[in-house]
Amino acid sequence: MREFFESKAGKQLAVLASGSSLLWIIGLLWHGTFFGWLRPLGDGTIAVLFLTFIIPGAASFIYSLLRILDLRKEMLRQEEQGKRAHWIATHDHLTRLPNRYAFEKFEIVKPATEDDDNLVPTATIFSVDLDSFKKVNDLVGHQGGDRLLQEVAKRLSAFAEESCVFRLGGDEFIVIARGLVPEKDEKFANLLIHALSRPIHIGPISCQVGASVGYARWPEHGHELQDVCHRSDIALYEAKSAGANIALRFSEEMQLKVTARAKLEGELRTAITEGRIEPFYQPLIDLRSGKVCGFEALARWTLDDGTGVSPQLFIPIAEETGLMTPLFLQLLKTACENARSWPEDVSLSFNVSAVQMDDRLLVSRILEILDDAGLPPSRLEVEITENALIRDPDLAAAIIGDLHNAGIQIALDDFGTGYSSLAQLARYQFDKIKIDKSFVRSAREHDDRHEKIVQALLMMSQGLDVKTTVEGIEDNTQLAYFLRAGCDIGQGYLFGKAMPFSDTMSYLRDRAEILKTA
Repeated sequence: MREFFESKAGKQLAVLASGSSLLWIIGLLWHGTFFGWLRPLGDGTIAVLFLTFIIPGAASFIYSLLRILDLRKEMLRQEEQGKRAHWIATHDHLTRLPNRYAFEKFEIVKPATEDDDNLVPTATIFSVDLDSFKKVNDLVGHQGGDRLLQEVAKRLSAFAEESCVFRLGGDEFIVIARGLVPEKDEKFANLLIHALSRPIHIGPISCQVGASVGYARWPEHGHELQDVCHRSDIALYEAKSAGANIALRFSEEMQLKVTARAKLEGELRTAITEGRIEPFYQPLIDLRSGKVCGFEALARWTLDDGTGVSPQLFIPIAEETGLMTPLFLQLLKTACENARSWPEDVSLSFNVSAVQMDDRLLVSRILEILDDAGLPPSRLEVEITENALIRDPDLAAAIIGDLHNAGIQIALDDFGTGYSSLAQLARYQFDKIKIDKSFVRSAREHDDRHEKIVQALLMMSQGLDVKTTVEGIEDNTQLAYFLRAGCDIGQGYLFGKAMPFSDTMSYLRDRAEILKTA
């Protein structure tokens, strides 16, 4: 009750009740003066009764009127709050663009007008994803990244109606262009890319991001908006795979490719669970002595029908789907157990994926497997590609340092094909450099420019006291060239293809016999 009288309605009631009581008392004292016209109807009792009814009635009417006015104000306030809540629920607070929820409720067909009666409604859905946004975000910080997204939203909004540009999350946007003819779709997509590729100034820093665009048409590629959006996403994925600042239109071939990839992903999960992906071993030959100094473990997956799946196909899928770590641990465990059967001077070389260089537990995982297998750390060589070093240079340096301190050898794989930098050789502790096989082919083709690059790489490694391995030696001409150049270790089909563990022991025996008779 106390809460009621402290409210606005209670205070109004108290005021009206007090005022009514005061008026009733005044009327009672002077009712003869005010209500003299009632005397013919009887004595003063009639006047008192009239006074008693008229004053509370008037007060009740006034109170009801005040409550109606307050109720109307409350309804308007709640309506405004409802609109505000709906706006918040359907818009991104950073860019103020409609969000994913608004996109799901979007009506792709506008109400028809008299001028549109003879037109068939069409629309093109453009899926936009920024290129290199993470790098820029790391450069300018999260607040700078937010300002960049706001500028991107502003630029996209210049190309379509206000309600037709959506931010789905992160750096993903949707642009819907109604009534765009098919011949202009590509031009429109390229205009989007051009607009987003222009420099964006964030304080004193000039940032530049590109964009990949995939697009599909309604109703040509689906009658439901969500279906068309899914197909534009498929085209976007293909565009990002093709490179930066690419726009691609959805095609049925893309759908078939995605379906096949999804099927392969499911089979990959099963294969990892059942342990059907095995390490094969390609020999590494000491070019000075001709002896086998190690084997590189290579993942091999054979399907039930006997066909093999290329690592270039299933390794990227494993990296993208989070399957790389369980696959890596499984293969490394098997390889370390197998390597224990080889002579002590034969090492195991094993590749580490770029995504695994983000794993702070990588070193402890490797050491645990070595301990369980009983293989000394000095017999393991970890191969790391150049591209893996640029994801997080500080973390990569820490991981390489910990591996080195544990006695594990480190090789820089595919040197000369990625983000080659002399600073990498100075910063990281490498024991070996692997020259990519693309340079080996130049020895056969007598490419002077490539030969000079190879010679420079070999001279540099010799100056740093780092061994070199040359991949892809396939004939004696190439072998003779790299022997003269002073390369340390060779690898390629000339020495042997990747083989199952069961063949490695016989290979070692046969190689030893060849060297005895040589």
